[in-house]
Amino acid sequence: MQLLRLYRYAAAWLLALTLSAGASAQPVLGKDYQLINPPQPTNSGKKIEIIEFFYYGCPGCNQLQPRLKVWLKRMPADIEFRREPAVFRDAWLPLTTAYHAFDAMGLVDKLHDELFNAIHKQHSLEEKGLLQDQKPLFEWVAKQGVDRKKFVDVYNSFGVRSRANRSVELTRNYHLEATPALVVDGRYLTGPGMVGSYERYFQVLDEVVALARQERAKKAKP
Repeated sequence: MQLLRLYRYAAAWLLALTLSAGASAQPVLGKDYQLINPPQPTNSGKKIEIIEFFYYGCPGCNQLQPRLKVWLKRMPADIEFRREPAVFRDAWLPLTTAYHAFDAMGLVDKLHDELFNAIHKQHSLEEKGLLQDQKPLFEWVAKQGVDRKKFVDVYNSFGVRSRANRSVELTRNYHLEATPALVVDGRYLTGPGMVGSYERYFQVLDEVVALARQERAKKAKP
């Protein structure tokens, strides 16, 4: 009986050790993250650039948002974070253009989360069909207290349309295959789908950021 208890204790200890090792495992190149070839230029100066590539209609992007907010609150001071809509097909362009219109009008803080909620929780806006008719999008924006005509004018402006086209180009340049995805310093690509869980993902992100720091330190050496 005592021997049986000893075996059970040993088995439990080994299981705990295995789980602990798995939780602290270093990210694996080709599995948890990929190298972007060639590396893309950054606009963050001395700071490490992180770009979140997302799409409003993507369920995984919606699930990432609350967890990403928590991480952003503890984000190290040497990181500069920005968002970029991904575009894998023409049908994604209306919501991509909507984000750039929000940004141009200073409405990202007000409408970014609300648009995710409208699509995935409230189901008050259907992403399908917006390529042919953007009226439902414009009506939704107006219901949020935004001047409809002003938003439509900005949405259709040359500057915003150019930024939407740039999103198409960036999606291609960064070799994106899925959303959500985060690019670290133009060199490393990772995402929850690669890692396999949201719980471990931000640990992997921290470690990939550490790789970016090491890379910058190498370049800084005379």
